[in-house]
Amino acid sequence: MVMTSTEKAVDAQRRPLVPASARRRLVTLAQALILPVALLLFWHFMTAGRPASLIPPPMEVWLELQDLAVGGINDDAYSGTLLTHLLASVGRVFGGFGLAVLVALPLGMLIGRIEPIRKLLEPTLQIMRPIPVTAWLPLAMIIFGLGPRSAFFLVFLGAFYPVLLNTVFGVRSVEPRLFEAASMLGCLGSAQFFRVVLPAALPSIFTGLRLGLGFSWVVIVVGEMTGVPTGLGAIIMEARQLSRTEIVICGMLVIGVFGFLSDQVIMWIGRRLLAWSPSHV
Repeated sequence: MVMTSTEKAVDAQRRPLVPASARRRLVTLAQALILPVALLLFWHFMTAGRPASLIPPPMEVWLELQDLAVGGINDDAYSGTLLTHLLASVGRVFGGFGLAVLVALPLGMLIGRIEPIRKLLEPTLQIMRPIPVTAWLPLAMIIFGLGPRSAFFLVFLGAFYPVLLNTVFGVRSVEPRLFEAASMLGCLGSAQFFRVVLPAALPSIFTGLRLGLGFSWVVIVVGEMTGVPTGLGAIIMEARQLSRTEIVICGMLVIGVFGFLSDQVIMWIGRRLLAWSPSHV
């Protein structure tokens, strides 16, 4: 059936100008922006026009962020240094997180699957787990000295336990019926680990990865209190000592944004690998 020009025009008018999927994305974005915009307005009205305020207004922070990024506004020691500090922190965050994953994943699988190893290691790990990362700071500086190695170690500690505990939980939560079904289908021995245990534990493992990476960004400020010359935590601590609150807030905002972006990367990978699971991230 061939449509006339009038029918085509009527059909075009009936079609929505914005597809349904695009509308849903716009609504989601609008909902996500409500709280940040409200907080920004509250911040502005509480600080604007008050020269004695210890908290700078948003516009002052925005100008300082531009100066940190490209310079040309304040022309001080911090101008145009944001990329250098950001790359230093990113390297420490992902380096410590990567090492934590390499250690915690196989260790968590062994603890979750092998009873003697669980009885041997779990009590000690449970005693050490509540110790705050900040409590490790003096000891890290004694063992590794001042500098990036101490920061790297503290980030590793911050990421290690979330990944480990969620891996153990995921492995121990595999339903026994899955092993029975795999055995009936001829999947025996070590093959069950790769075809049963690992796929069933992946949702919990990805939760641990998200938590571990998030804690890595939390710990980086503490880690860079160990005398490193560069890093977002380093400039936050220096700016605090100089009463440059606008730089402190800029560092906090950059850590928040890049922590959010790195979490989105983990979620994106999880959605691709766990599309089959109803509990995927």
